[in-house]
Amino acid sequence: MEIPYTVKPRPDTGLYNAKVGIWLFLASEVMLFGAFFSSYILLRVGAPDGFWPDVATAWPHGLLNIPIGTFNTAVLIISSVTVLLAWASLKEGNLPKFKKFMAATILCALGFLAIKSYEYNEKFTHYVIRLKDGTAVTGHLDIDGKSPRFWSLATVEAKKLESIKVHVDVPNQFRYPVGFKHETHEEAEAKTGGHGGGHGEREIKTADIALLQAFIPKTGTFFAIYFTMTFLHGLHVLGGAIVMAYIAFVGDGMWKTDPERYTNRIEVAGLFWHFVDLVWIFLFPVVYLL
Repeated sequence: MEIPYTVKPRPDTGLYNAKVGIWLFLASEVMLFGAFFSSYILLRVGAPDGFWPDVATAWPHGLLNIPIGTFNTAVLIISSVTVLLAWASLKEGNLPKFKKFMAATILCALGFLAIKSYEYNEKFTHYVIRLKDGTAVTGHLDIDGKSPRFWSLATVEAKKLESIKVHVDVPNQFRYPVGFKHETHEEAEAKTGGHGGGHGEREIKTADIALLQAFIPKTGTFFAIYFTMTFLHGLHVLGGAIVMAYIAFVGDGMWKTDPERYTNRIEVAGLFWHFVDLVWIFLFPVVYLL
């Protein structure tokens, strides 16, 4: 039995089945991400700036890597163009050209995920250190020339370290770290011994530390929602890349038997991919810049 409306549009909607299905699915996705964006905005407007007075609820500014986020935005925008060109190639009847553009789309998706993984690793080795004198700094720990991940004050005490070396963040045009928000780049470098690289070295006694936590979800509300939203978006990128790779390089036999239906599958996958791109275009300025 032949399934109706896999190619021809339905008389009630004017769309073929798969296109109706993807629009209904994207409507549910809008509600999902809309809930996260709404939560983010409500938490953001009600939180004090910096990591004060409470690390758990206050909202830091300038701790994310804006250049990397900008580059990843460009990567996704390019992938939206290539997936559109892939669909257009099928409309022209050019399967080899289609596969080239789909390969470019998938490479952009994998590149996005690789860059995001690097950014996550950077967060896991980055720390906020709150001192007992009421001040705070952020930076990377230097333990025998290595940057440890996921350390806490309990870890430092368990290793019986009397002091730790910290590569303290200083402000630049992209970053306004904790403890230096109202200082110029030159003033902060002079204070920390920095020398133009964006970091200054500082030796901090363990006895002076009140809190030491990596940039991980439990550190505060900001990092909790940052990791939740970006990880959820990353899962969508991964899922979209897997589906497009399967359709383009495994399930391409349909092109010989039913080319119009195969083209429709690419159009549906492309609609999902444009949605993933659009979510990031909203997510990047809201999370990274505000």
